[in-house]
Amino acid sequence: MIPFLDLAQVYAAHRQELDAAWHRVMQRGWFIAGDELSAFEKEFSSFTGTRHCIGVANGLDALHLVLRAWGIGPGDEVIVPSQTFIATWLAVSWCGATPVPVEVDAQTCNLDPLLVEAAITARTKAMVPVHLYGQPADMAPLTELARRRGLKVLEDAAQAHGARYRGQSCGGLGDAAGWSMYPGKNLGAFGDGGAITTNDDALAASLRQLRSYGSVVKYQHDLAGFNSRLDELQAALLRVRLQHLASDNGHRAKLAAEYLERLQGVAGLTLPVVPQWAEPVWHLFVVRCADRDGLQRWLQERGIATQIHYPVPPHRAGAYAASHADLHLPVADAWADQCLSLPISPYHSVEQIGQIAEAVRAFFR
Repeated sequence: MIPFLDLAQVYAAHRQELDAAWHRVMQRGWFIAGDELSAFEKEFSSFTGTRHCIGVANGLDALHLVLRAWGIGPGDEVIVPSQTFIATWLAVSWCGATPVPVEVDAQTCNLDPLLVEAAITARTKAMVPVHLYGQPADMAPLTELARRRGLKVLEDAAQAHGARYRGQSCGGLGDAAGWSMYPGKNLGAFGDGGAITTNDDALAASLRQLRSYGSVVKYQHDLAGFNSRLDELQAALLRVRLQHLASDNGHRAKLAAEYLERLQGVAGLTLPVVPQWAEPVWHLFVVRCADRDGLQRWLQERGIATQIHYPVPPHRAGAYAASHADLHLPVADAWADQCLSLPISPYHSVEQIGQIAEAVRAFFR
């Protein structure tokens, strides 16, 4: 069996360092808003090349709190990609605002900059480009359009830890970025976790207040805030994983190159397309084919686990289907019907990728 992802291997690979971090927190006896969180925030802001990192409870909160801090609410509109994990849309809905989907690029499944301006109205306040599957969205035209039209840009960087766009790290390309540290992410916690990065001093101060009951001074609650804090234990464990992130991403890139070489030219199979300006971190390796379900069954029968990211685009999900019943988003629908994620992680070997590629080629033969 070749697993899609074996998180037990994360612990096995770094057991000594992770145990030391865990014991450090336990022995200190301080579990919320302490030295480990402060250290992680400094280290991750340095990693992303931003001035501020604010640790929060999860990736959805990271997006939601930024929109809240910008004052986005009922009556406002926020542009989102037509195909993404539903958290991108939910963050907008939690503010009482309306997510306005714009079709994704047919090759990359990232927000198509050529289609965004037509979706802007007098009520549009922000856009949320997603670096889907660990590949940067085309940010330059999006940020230029946002500046020209007076909009905020919030990067959904939940899958892009370490990805670079035109040589610059994701997380500092827009006005702010929301990160998920869900266990399966390239920089994953051992439970839920998230973070926000920004170069905006005032925004960072507001977010630190919002994440902690709207309080700066204990028992003084000046805002109607939230309880969304990255705890000390997760921060300590993430500090360990951050030290290995560059090498882990390098291994992912090596495996992706192996896939691309071995699967090149397979008729009926569409491989990931990487623009020249993008340096993806290969959170996922996503192929497409008309008989996606047949390919998945074929691989499963041969002991190869795969996943689908994502089989239901947000406008078809129960949370939004009724209000979007007449919406026509054929590119998003096609991606949802055809995409299949093949195994890729720091713990897969080149030999395993060769086995998987041969099994895929056999299906199409």
